[in-house]
Amino acid sequence: MAPRLLACFGRRTASAPEDGTTAADDQQVAPPGPVLVELFSSQGCAASPEADAVAARLAQDSGSGAVVVLGFHVDYWDYRGWKDPFATSAWTVRQKAYVEALRLDTLFTPQVVVQGRAHCVGTEQDALAAAVRDAPRYPAPAMKVTFQRPNPTTLQASFTGTLRSKLESGSGGGGASVMVALYESGLVTDCGRGENKGKSLLNDHVVRRLEKVAALREGASAKKSVSGTVQFALWDGFRATKCGLVLFVQNAAQQVLGVQHFDLPDNV
Repeated sequence: MAPRLLACFGRRTASAPEDGTTAADDQQVAPPGPVLVELFSSQGCAASPEADAVAARLAQDSGSGAVVVLGFHVDYWDYRGWKDPFATSAWTVRQKAYVEALRLDTLFTPQVVVQGRAHCVGTEQDALAAAVRDAPRYPAPAMKVTFQRPNPTTLQASFTGTLRSKLESGSGGGGASVMVALYESGLVTDCGRGENKGKSLLNDHVVRRLEKVAALREGASAKKSVSGTVQFALWDGFRATKCGLVLFVQNAAQQVLGVQHFDLPDNV
């Protein structure tokens, strides 16, 4: 049964790695990488603009890239008079997966999920800061990317490198996926209807595409070589200078085990 909807809010046992290294070796490969913060919001929710601003400040204040933000616009508020132009049912499905993994009762906006392990209302700055502070951090994958444009409406990204973080056994089973999100910032929308009627809404880190780079077996070593190629269908008005890529490893329990950020070349 699908979780019921709420109104929007106003305010480890490790196995031996395949290459014979120990768990301690894996953990010492590299320093901790970024924490992934996912914001589930909607332009049809009155509280979401404040949460967007909180998330944008968090990303900016992290400075060194200690926090990476991705904004997923859900579509279940579209019926209330304003259809969010960046919303998709796929992001609603993603949020439902977190509702199940975190054993929550409901979907709501704005919601933030930190490293796939903790959540809070997106407007609650102190709770969000605490969740980021307490989140487990893993080395960023050491992936390199090359870009191609096979045609004017497609961006192709090819990745190769290593995990730099061991995929622990017993962490949800079923292995993990290497995912990559293409996001866009600096989006301004004049909202003509709904709860934000008359407002000019600014959205950053809006996920436009999400693709799987590779599948991983449970227990994969931190030194495991990973490669894969994805293609992103581009939208009207695509500008590389407004976009970026976030690659992350996520296991079957929805836990994030490593995050890496890429800027897009200006000429891509």
